[in-house]
Amino acid sequence: MSKNITVEELNTDVLIIGGGTAGCYGAYILGQNGKHKVIIAEKANIKRSGCLAAGVNAINAYITEGRVPQDYVDYCKNDAKGIVREDLLLSISQGLNEVTKKLEDNGLVILKDENGKYVTRGNRNIKINGENIKPILAEMAKNAPNVEVINHINITDLLVAGNRVHGAVGFDVNKEKAYVIKSKAVLMATGGAAGLYRPNNPGFSRHKMWYPPFNTGAGYAMGINSGAEMTTLEMRFIALRCKDTIAPTGTIAQGVKAKQMNGLGEIYETKYGVVTCERVYGTTVENANGRGPCYLKTDEISSEQEEELYKAYLNMAPSQTLKWIEGGQGPKSQNVEIEGTEPYIVGGHTASGYWVDNDRATTVRGLFAAGDVAGGAPQKYVTGALVEGELAAKGILKQLAEEETETIEVNYQQILDSYNKHLNNDASNISIEQIEEAMQKIMDEYAGGIKKNYQYNEAGLVIAKKLINGLFEVFGKLKANDTDELLQIYELRDRLIVCLSVIEHLNARKETRWHSFAENMSHPNEDKDYALYVNSVKTSEGIKIVKRPLVVDDYKPLKFTFNEDNTINYAGGVVH
Repeated sequence: MSKNITVEELNTDVLIIGGGTAGCYGAYILGQNGKHKVIIAEKANIKRSGCLAAGVNAINAYITEGRVPQDYVDYCKNDAKGIVREDLLLSISQGLNEVTKKLEDNGLVILKDENGKYVTRGNRNIKINGENIKPILAEMAKNAPNVEVINHINITDLLVAGNRVHGAVGFDVNKEKAYVIKSKAVLMATGGAAGLYRPNNPGFSRHKMWYPPFNTGAGYAMGINSGAEMTTLEMRFIALRCKDTIAPTGTIAQGVKAKQMNGLGEIYETKYGVVTCERVYGTTVENANGRGPCYLKTDEISSEQEEELYKAYLNMAPSQTLKWIEGGQGPKSQNVEIEGTEPYIVGGHTASGYWVDNDRATTVRGLFAAGDVAGGAPQKYVTGALVEGELAAKGILKQLAEEETETIEVNYQQILDSYNKHLNNDASNISIEQIEEAMQKIMDEYAGGIKKNYQYNEAGLVIAKKLINGLFEVFGKLKANDTDELLQIYELRDRLIVCLSVIEHLNARKETRWHSFAENMSHPNEDKDYALYVNSVKTSEGIKIVKRPLVVDDYKPLKFTFNEDNTINYAGGVVH
């Protein structure tokens, strides 16, 4: 007997896809207005979903005493070798401290010294007890007026007609039920993309990674398929992490000023540079040249500092503390071995994501993006994602106030047919896991993964594109026995879509500006002609690369305007 998924239609003013950091705060801001109905569609449960599920031990984007917002812009610009949107970064930096105070007002514990001032960690960070930061944000969103949360719903496709968004379609991950949610505006806040590349740890430990394995690039994929312009996907992020546990290293490097040291006892970090990509690159080169393993030198810290590290990791990566305790050797008695992770696409740490204006509007009318899916503004971290959620919410409120927006009927039957097809496919000898492993192997070997020390060349990218396209041919045969397996199929689909765009972006930037992040061996040097944004738009003929000039000096905030037929105009100093 064939399965036929049931359908429920919902209507709302604003649909927020993703109940993580930016999504929760966007809903909170919209709720303060109270005029518009808001639905948050969350794939998991909003209380413990997203990057903050396990907590954090610091606010890594904060304007500390003696600093000004422009200082943060300059730091981000330097770290990304100039490929940033300064207008976006400034608007984020100006709001960092305000959203931090709002979190504290709602229960977040921020550490203070004997004078009542926040305890800093470096020039841009403050220490917190952040194990419960996500439950706090979830409560702020759920308790906001006129906000409804639907947990366990996986949104797969946007409803777009004539370059205007009219809602989205998804399914319940626990039962055979689809949702068609019609809305006047959509905020995409789904997070970045993990799992494109073969990870550090194989087999049953393969999901022990830096970025949440549940963030599969769904938001990028929906935008790509809808013709939204994307930016800088070639600026991949590779995290420098504690070996095996993949716990953060910044807590050690900044918290106790530990230096990077090779297996010969030599401090090497300044040899290669200290921006984020160079810290990874130096470690990769030292290992490749036989001078590994590489470490953070912690064997000279005090007992008090060791105790602080134990506590800090319990707030966000308890596996590292457990490793120290179970092994009987803490960081004071044993240096901490480090390694790079596989590459990720994540706009909270690099400039990759949707091309947006200063209201966080995308090039699809009515579609906004915030947090890890929004491009142009690296190093935004938690507080930057919160600010973007607020800016997007205010942009949506402005749109709803200024425009008479009618949701029109968009045919969604093809989307439902796709769900039913997978639920009714005959059993196949090809599994979801096999295609996932094939995808990761292709990206690892031909598109700059761990196996190749993050290096790639033009010939390899041609092979990668061909092989990833080949996986789509067998993807359609996958069978889902229930909607949990259907979820896995669509997560795989999203990753494959993102892989193709990443390959095109890597190939389009004919230089190596960011070692490891984009190590193009066909073009191994930096090229001043590529001091620009590499953007892309998916058309009926394939992925089209669009190169756009940088925002320089007296920059003006970019503001998108649309013609009557919803085609986009550019204004505001970036594109003329």
